[in-house]
Amino acid sequence: MLKKICFSILVSAVLISHTNAQTPDTVFLEELTWTEVRAAIDSGSTTVIIPTAGTEQNGPHMVLGKHRYRINAGADRIARALGNALVAPAMTYVPEGNIDPPSGHMRYAGTISIPAYVFVSVLEFTARSLKQHGFTDILFIGDSGPNQRPQEVVAERLSSEWSDEGIRVFHIGDWYKVGVFDEYLITQGATYDQIGTHAGLRDTALQLAIAPEHVRTDNISPGRGSDVDGVSGDPTIATAERGRAGFDLIFNAAMDQIRQLMELN
Repeated sequence: MLKKICFSILVSAVLISHTNAQTPDTVFLEELTWTEVRAAIDSGSTTVIIPTAGTEQNGPHMVLGKHRYRINAGADRIARALGNALVAPAMTYVPEGNIDPPSGHMRYAGTISIPAYVFVSVLEFTARSLKQHGFTDILFIGDSGPNQRPQEVVAERLSSEWSDEGIRVFHIGDWYKVGVFDEYLITQGATYDQIGTHAGLRDTALQLAIAPEHVRTDNISPGRGSDVDGVSGDPTIATAERGRAGFDLIFNAAMDQIRQLMELN
């Protein structure tokens, strides 16, 4: 009888341990079950980040998903810093240029582009879905230039519509305030030509810091221009150390804006 009792206690302990182990240490909705999300909201996690990225060429040395890796790393860090936030799946289909005839990044294989009005609609109804579940503070954080203005427009419209309900929607434009990183790089001896505007020093350093496995280090060369190889700047002098410094600067800029907006509204 004693053996049976001990066995039952052991089985119960194993089952409890197994159940606890099933809930991961994550802030990403797509890594949680619906009941875990509901429990998090009921416990006060009523802020949600909607990250937007892109699927675009990044030269011969960086993968098309650069923006997704970057924004997911940033959203994870921001959500954990806030302490009461979760993160929606990143939107990776965004405006990237005309399709036919192709313009912008659409001139390079693998880039996916959608019209601005489609992006706006998906962004809006993502926010509406999350509001329905009980989120009260919704943050749009975009890691691509064309995403910024549509996010601002949707945030203003929904905030106005939901003002009587106490629902707030914010566009966190300072996440894309890459100038703070550029200024740091200049103090480290870089030039604006080396920093570039796309897939150069700045972009490559950030990727080396966040997801180095997605940089083809054996295929890096000085950019020959956006119209030639899709690279503006010199990625050969990028380092993970510089990228980590830049990631910290951009994160701090975004957090300062979030705190200011939440205090003022």
